[in-house]
Amino acid sequence: MNKAVFLDRDGVITQDPPHYAHRIDQLKLIPKSADAIRLLNENGFKVVVVSNQSGVARGYYQEKDVEIYNSAMEKELEERGAYIDAIYYCPHYPEAKIEAYRMDCDCRKPKPGMLKRAEKDLDLDLKRSFLIGDKLIDVEAGYRAGCKTILVLTGHGNDESKKNATMNIKPKYVSKDLHTASQIINGTTRLHRFPQENMKMHDVKEMVEGKRYHDE
Repeated sequence: MNKAVFLDRDGVITQDPPHYAHRIDQLKLIPKSADAIRLLNENGFKVVVVSNQSGVARGYYQEKDVEIYNSAMEKELEERGAYIDAIYYCPHYPEAKIEAYRMDCDCRKPKPGMLKRAEKDLDLDLKRSFLIGDKLIDVEAGYRAGCKTILVLTGHGNDESKKNATMNIKPKYVSKDLHTASQIINGTTRLHRFPQENMKMHDVKEMVEGKRYHDE
């Protein structure tokens, strides 16, 4: 079975624009994100993007726009020697403007449906896999699928990290960006135990899922 790293897209790999990334002119890779993905490729991880795209359900853009954007992102990454093995996205939303997408599906994060689908498609061992996201809904999806989880402080991550103390499901690690997260996964960065209130953006931090802390 294969090990994987699941990545949220906006705010983790690419810059998160003010209003729903879907146009090519909005596409900008976060610094060192290609280096991070290349490192994961080199260390034998399947790299899988799992992204909520409720803008489709809200009528802001169409699924073909998501696919065009994703293809352009893959091309930019490939030009830097980094490769995505699979991309899954959820176009649904329970209060969708477009009726065809109005549903309480099992793929929209924090539900783990996209990860479970990838498990079958790519023969993955989820217990040996990781999820990296900039929102706590990403963390919850990874936790529910049985993955280790990392919250990055890019995108919405800095604001989301401030909610962390009140959440029952916490990321195992907090890192400043995808590149540092990839180093955590590959064991090249020293990890620290820490109380949430002392978290600094430039530090790599460790948290356990739940309400207790431990040394790894």
